[in-house]
This record gives sequence, C-alpha cells and structure tokens, in this order.
Amino acid sequence: MGPPEADICAIARTLAQQFNLTGADSPDALPAECPEPAKVVDALRILLDIIFPGKITSPPDGPSELGVFQLRRLSELWPLLYHQIRRALPYRWLGEAARVQGVRPPKVANLDRETSRILRAFFKTLPAVRELLIQDVQAAYDGDPAAHTYAEVLLAYPGLLAIAAHRLSHELYKLKVPIIPRIMSEWIHTKTGTDIHPGARIGKAFFIDHATGVVIGETTQIGNHVKIYQGVTLGARSFDLDDKGNPVKHIKRHPTIRDQVVIYANATILGGQTVIGARAVIGANVFLMESVPADSIVSSIHPELSIFDKNSAKKT
Repeated sequence: MGPPEADICAIARTLAQQFNLTGADSPDALPAECPEPAKVVDALRILLDIIFPGKITSPPDGPSELGVFQLRRLSELWPLLYHQIRRALPYRWLGEAARVQGVRPPKVANLDRETSRILRAFFKTLPAVRELLIQDVQAAYDGDPAAHTYAEVLLAYPGLLAIAAHRLSHELYKLKVPIIPRIMSEWIHTKTGTDIHPGARIGKAFFIDHATGVVIGETTQIGNHVKIYQGVTLGARSFDLDDKGNPVKHIKRHPTIRDQVVIYANATILGGQTVIGARAVIGANVFLMESVPADSIVSSIHPELSIFDKNSAKKT
C-alpha cells in the first residue's frame, strides 16, 4: 500500500519550492539548460572510438574501411557535441568563480557561431591528440615488462584510457568550454579510479602504471617521459582566501613535474611552488611540499618491521 496522495502532493510542493528557478548558478538552482552528462559521455565514447578504433566498439572491417569508419563516427559526433557545447557555454559567465574573482567573461552574442567555432577548432586537434597518444602507448609498452603486445596496452590498460580521455577533455578545456571537460574526466574517474583534472598540462610519453587512486590537480604541469604509479597525488596545499573568505582561484596550486621523473606508489606531492627536477625519482609513500633538484632520489624513512612467530609470539 502506497502513501496517501495528499502526502505525496505536499512533499512534491515542498521540494519544488526549494529550487531556485531564476537561472542563476547557485547551490539550489535547477540547471535546466546545461550539458547532459549521459550525452557528453556518449560523445567521449565516440571520440575514444575515433582515436583508438576497436577500444569502445567493434573496429572497422579491415584497413580499407578505416576512412569510412572515421567519417561516420566524426559525422555522428558533430551534432551530439555541438548541442552539448551550446548548452554549456552560458556557464562561462554564470560561474561563481568568475563572479568571485571579478573577471566575469562577457556573454557570447551568437551562441551558434561560437559553438561552431569551438567545435571546428576542437576537431582540428584530433590528429595531434592521436599522435600524443601513440607516444603514450609506446611509453606504457616500454615501461611495463608485463605488456606483451601493443594491442594489450591499447585494449586493457586503464592508465591509457585515463590519459586518452584527459588529452581530449584538455583540448576542450583550453577552448574554454565549461562543465563538459569535467563530466568527461569524472566519467573516466569512475571507470579507472584515476582523477585527472582536464586543466592539467601533461607532456608526451606519459605512463600511469596500474592507474588506481591517482589524483592530478587542475594546475599541475607534467613534462615529457614521466612515469607514475598507483596512488600518487599531485595536489594542492591549503587554499588562500580572499578578503571575503572565498578560496582564491585562477592561481597555480599544484606541483610542476619536470621531464623523465618517476614517482612511485602512494607518493604525495603538494603545492603550486613545488617543482620536481628532471630525472628525479620519488620513492613510495613520500610526502613532499618542497622542491627537489634534478637527478635526485627522494625516499622516506621506513618504520622498523616487527616479525613474530605465529606460535610462540617471539620476535624472529
């Protein structure tokens, strides 16, 4: 037996009154005209299919069909991503961060024209993104003795999936598309356990081994040929506040990692002024909030291990 109709009506009215219907960007808003997460994910899946045919859906039937496959997927992508970008663009000037900082962007006079401009520019980046990802595949193959074939890396490595989604969402981020890059990165976060903010700048031949638990913040800068392991955090220290008590945004909050650095499992590196010099090796479980010179090895002092015999409880 269900609840009385009067109770349901009263609850519905109360809930409806809790929404801000002015169109403002606020915690209680009803974001009616905003990107649709499911469709953004559909667009990302098509993008991944374009970059790595066969990773998401069945590959084309032989090399002769590759061009037709790419044309079909790109043609499917355009209207899907067009409508989502158009819905996202107003959040350029609705965002709370822009209001707090006093740098609120002007409204776009013609949403259709701006959406088309962004989408054309984004499509033109796809060949370069694929070139970068080919180098990432090579880095994974070279960096993991367990990788027996390139196909294994392409089809089975979660780190590559996370990097591929990041490189695509990063291009949209650079084109100042709101919200959509974050939806993409958070979907991949749920798939791989890897949380890379789309604003992070990552060089070529990047490899995340095992991937799970990795966090890379928005203003992180990573050089070329960097390798990191599971559980690594490249994060921010406590936030500076403005005179109104709001966190200061639009500043560098996350570390810089130079070329050929290796960061082992569960290391934490924090702070926008922290720079890890080229070819440094950061050991497992290290906690860093200061810069490290090039060619350094950083390790933590391990606690003393106590091993006891199970039967006698005597230390061995």
